[in-house]
Amino acid sequence: MSAVTGAPVGRDLAGIAGLRIVPKRFYGRWVAAALILLALAWVVKAFAQGQIAWPVVAQFFTAPAILSGLVNTVIMTVCAMALGIILGVVFAIMYMSPNPVLRGVALFYIWFFRGTPLLLQLLLWFNLALVFPTIGIPGIVEWRTIDVIGPFMATLLGLGMNQGAYTAEVVRGGILSVDIGQTEAAKSIGMTRLTTLRRIVLPQAMRVIIPPVGNEVISMVKLTSIASVIQYSEILRNAQTIYYANARVIELLIVAAGWYLIVVTLLQIGQFFLERFFSKGRGERRSKPKIAEETGA
Repeated sequence: MSAVTGAPVGRDLAGIAGLRIVPKRFYGRWVAAALILLALAWVVKAFAQGQIAWPVVAQFFTAPAILSGLVNTVIMTVCAMALGIILGVVFAIMYMSPNPVLRGVALFYIWFFRGTPLLLQLLLWFNLALVFPTIGIPGIVEWRTIDVIGPFMATLLGLGMNQGAYTAEVVRGGILSVDIGQTEAAKSIGMTRLTTLRRIVLPQAMRVIIPPVGNEVISMVKLTSIASVIQYSEILRNAQTIYYANARVIELLIVAAGWYLIVVTLLQIGQFFLERFFSKGRGERRSKPKIAEETGA
């Protein structure tokens, strides 16, 4: 019997068991989803009914000029990121050095290249001949700056040195993520600071460094389009050159967008496997204590 009403407890339980569970209705989600689908349908309809010559898109998607620009975009991405990663590692080490001169130079480098627009840096490199007419060792070997710093070299220096400033902060954060005990243990067995960094710290820091650097690689693919202002023949500039001639603006922009999406998708797949490689064993280390706890070990 129930202590309050005097009714049998079994009858109450039977009544509760017979109740139907009604899931909560999320009307806001359904409305938001419907609005999103309507917006997507409107965009698709606009592209389908717009004045877009899709045969022209298919025609120029594999045009030699477009493929040449694509190759230049990929080459510049690889070269600029390689330069940026090398500079990033060097200046991250200099930033963390106890030497005040090295630390000051690293701080200035990061401050300057992160504090000025990338477009401005590209224009400065492209017009460097106005400040330094010749470069080299005076009296021994010299070259005209205008012959050395062309569109390719100006783009490489602009993108690479700008990227190096951001990569330096990423590498520094990765190094700081490694437990200080690792460095102390390496010192105790006689390892030098450089050897410790190369063999102990950096391999462990890669797990933290890879994701943001992977994102920077993807960003670099798109940043190469800025180099069109200094006449570097990447994919967007070549697409612009074609639509200046045939007035098929939107079609050529769609072609460029399609190739950018293809390259970025491939890089994202590569980044996924690279991250998984450098995080190998981390999940196993986390699961061992649970296994040991369950088995009583």
